[in-house]
Amino acid sequence: MTTAPRFAAIDCGTNSIRLLIAEVLPDGSLNELNRDNIIVRLGQGVDATGRFADEALERVDAALSTYADRMVEYSVQDVMMGATSATRDAANREEFFEISKRHLGRIRSGLSAEVITGEREAELSFNGAVTDLGALGDEERVCVIDLGGGSTEFVVRTASGSVNESYSANMGCVRLTERYLHTQPPAASEVAEAEAFVQQMMGDVQEAVDLSAVDRVVGVAGTMTTMSSLTLGLTEYDPERNHMSEHSLEDFRATARELLARTTEQRMELGPMHPGRADVIGGGAIVVDVFTTLFLEQGLKFITVSEKDILDGILAEVVRRNG
Repeated sequence: MTTAPRFAAIDCGTNSIRLLIAEVLPDGSLNELNRDNIIVRLGQGVDATGRFADEALERVDAALSTYADRMVEYSVQDVMMGATSATRDAANREEFFEISKRHLGRIRSGLSAEVITGEREAELSFNGAVTDLGALGDEERVCVIDLGGGSTEFVVRTASGSVNESYSANMGCVRLTERYLHTQPPAASEVAEAEAFVQQMMGDVQEAVDLSAVDRVVGVAGTMTTMSSLTLGLTEYDPERNHMSEHSLEDFRATARELLARTTEQRMELGPMHPGRADVIGGGAIVVDVFTTLFLEQGLKFITVSEKDILDGILAEVVRRNG
């Protein structure tokens, strides 16, 4: 009996490391076998010091050890690990790459994490996000927003790929929280400073990407999916309910504002909230508040949330390079 080939993708962001393992079936479709998320806070302090903290690298080491064990258990043949915002910024990034090489080498000799540029990150996020959008997305001008820990990517095109504009803005939930939101809930002056920064960043986004003619907004990554669960009124995180769920922009913005007004402990009381996200989601809430307001002013009414994102885009890349 021939075993279907199995491949994996790892996305290392500013806040978390995620793993996806799938097998390629005879008809070319993918059968997902495993999806994991470990909060490692790799970007802890990077915005201020320009370096990875020793304890952050230790958390990455432990997470990758767990993931390597799992890939061996699933007989994974090849893996790609994408390293994004925090890794582009850190002076001691070679320590991070040595850790990745040690663990990924258990799967395939010579492998190491690969730095993904902001533009490439946006493209991979888009490809993952629109996977299940259906034929409708082929005709619509879609804006995928990937709100991460250190950066937020905006990419606009049709799902069929006829338009391609992207921009990576250096604003994310961890970066904004560490830079501006020093109390929980944040003081009005802290929120005002953070909002002014996000507004400035959105000006840069709009110079690079035409958001004025967007037909559909798709949000991806942990801040978006957590807010989706909360907007749906779920008592626990449910990826199946989140995936391709549609929310009014007004309701989504209301969720963001309500989260911002809570303390970390009060956020932890919410069933869908991951413990490693509660203290930084306020920064993401400000980004959500600003862009939902922008799209509402343009006449859009809804946002779609996808559980598939850059991780799925990376996996597709691994499958392609293996023929």
